[in-house]
Amino acid sequence: MYNKIFKLIIAALILAYAVYQFTEGNIGNGIMFILLAGIFVFLYFKNEFILLAFLRLRKQDFAGATKWLNKIKNPETALVKKQQGYYNFLNGIMVSQTNMNDAEKYFKKAVSLGLSMNHDLAMAKLNLAGIAFAKRRKQEANLLLKEAQQLDKHNILAEQIKLMKENMKRAQMPNQHYGGHKQQRPGRPR
Repeated sequence: MYNKIFKLIIAALILAYAVYQFTEGNIGNGIMFILLAGIFVFLYFKNEFILLAFLRLRKQDFAGATKWLNKIKNPETALVKKQQGYYNFLNGIMVSQTNMNDAEKYFKKAVSLGLSMNHDLAMAKLNLAGIAFAKRRKQEANLLLKEAQQLDKHNILAEQIKLMKENMKRAQMPNQHYGGHKQQRPGRPR
């Protein structure tokens, strides 16, 4: 995986060649090279491997998404800050199926780096709330759940948040024991 600066250098070189094409009178070629430079600038901000991993994840192909994420060897040099957040977010989703501790680390790092869409940040906080609740940290889980609900302005995660709240209420209810009646032993009539 190349350093992210190479994409900008390539875009600048293509842009310089586009200007040369304009000076030579080749307007069509110049426009085409400007569009090509725009692709490299786009890929600077939106990493191609993360985009491909999202496409695989959309098709529920976790192995394929993991394969694309593994192609990013050094995320600190290859990705801008927001893309590092998405890299950790996707890794958290992949790992959450098998290892809760690693998933928690990935989601926390994704939240600290930042995600550009509020519903993605809400999803990360919802996952963190589920992990905190599973580890019996109820106050932290409630706080994260409230933050996720505030971030979910379009109610994309409303059903999951409602389900999580119900599960948390059920777990907080004390076990009720009904007394006052004796159970009959089998084989002995009263």
